Amino acid sequence: MYDLLVVGAGPYGLSIASHAAAAGLSLRVLGRPMASWRDHMPRGMFLKSEPWASSLSDPENRWRLDTYCAGRGVEARHGEPIPVEMFASYGLWFARNAVPDVDERTVVRVQGCPGGFEATTEDGAVLRARTVALAVGVMPFVEVPAALRGLGPAYVSHSSHHGELSRFRGRDVTVIGGGQAALETAALLAEQGTRVRVLARAGRLNWNDVPPAWERPWWQSARSPHSGLGCGWRNWFYAERPGLFHRLPETTRARIAATALGPAGAWWVRDRVEPVVELMLGHEVAAAYASGGGVRLETVTRGGELTSLETEHVIAATGFTATRERLGLLSDELRGSLAAVADGSPEVGRYFESSVPGLFMAGLVTASGFGPAMRFVHGASFTAGTLVRGVRRRLRTGPTGGRIPAPTARQRRAADMELGAGR
Repeated sequence: MYDLLVVGAGPYGLSIASHAAAAGLSLRVLGRPMASWRDHMPRGMFLKSEPWASSLSDPENRWRLDTYCAGRGVEARHGEPIPVEMFASYGLWFARNAVPDVDERTVVRVQGCPGGFEATTEDGAVLRARTVALAVGVMPFVEVPAALRGLGPAYVSHSSHHGELSRFRGRDVTVIGGGQAALETAALLAEQGTRVRVLARAGRLNWNDVPPAWERPWWQSARSPHSGLGCGWRNWFYAERPGLFHRLPETTRARIAATALGPAGAWWVRDRVEPVVELMLGHEVAAAYASGGGVRLETVTRGGELTSLETEHVIAATGFTATRERLGLLSDELRGSLAAVADGSPEVGRYFESSVPGLFMAGLVTASGFGPAMRFVHGASFTAGTLVRGVRRRLRTGPTGGRIPAPTARQRRAADMELGAGR
């Protein structure tokens, strides 16, 4: 039985594995390294975050993104975005050098067993560990507007479902959303000859500013410091102090997680969108129907005006909703035992441990607990070190997931509220 099983081999999973290996834990890492970055982002996309804020984490800070770039004759400069392809290659380099062998099989089920947990892989193999870290990324949490869910993949897809966009060349495509994924997808489509429009609920698009120079007068830095999530003291707090964020009242954390760093395009995408892409702002999809080999969208404006349009395909760049119920690889018993916060995501303690002893969470699913940094690669460093400390504490104290605790009064109240809302 392993000390730790890491499920997922993206930036968070690989960082956790590196810290766990350095701590001397026996572990197994399962998942295709950097799968989301390699398979679900089209060629031509760039990282939105700064290169210096985009490194995976190892305890010695040795296998950084800038080190990888320098070894290939590329300088990772502040204010110059890194291609997604390069970042994915960097992650593979990190995995080879900072992580024990990665088992590329997919875990399809995790359940409790005596003394810990049992994970079943896609080929039926069973592995057991005293603790588990779920670092499953964003793909289980894809969000598509309700009005579009009844249409099949020939008509509607999510932006994360496209490793390349060439099949839309010469076609008419409508992109739903006003964030970076929507705007960069629209730019790439327009540049390859697709007739593309962006449809968003917001009345205007938000764009991030060009970042100030790295070296600048001290008083400018004091007023608005750099951080892994952008400039300003508020962003600095979110980026650099997620442990303090976790101490905020739950209602405050939930509000910030839902509103901070909302949809916005990177400054370097703006000129590729506004002059060339049709923008339908202040519109929301009310209904969608298959029509003549394409899709008819019925929309409503903020003023209540109804409109309709015909398009050949809809790409929903509408983000991700990380809830307990979408953790489908957990057994029903495990998933049902997870306490959840108001937004439906699992409740996690100061070491990223869920309400099931020995079951740890990482990445987007912990944003309500530790803040907006958990939506970005930058959050992997804090997560990895903190979570592995939690694993070591749990291994010393036991017991782990074989015995699922009875729901607390708080969990029962939350369940009652969910049932009431569903009536």
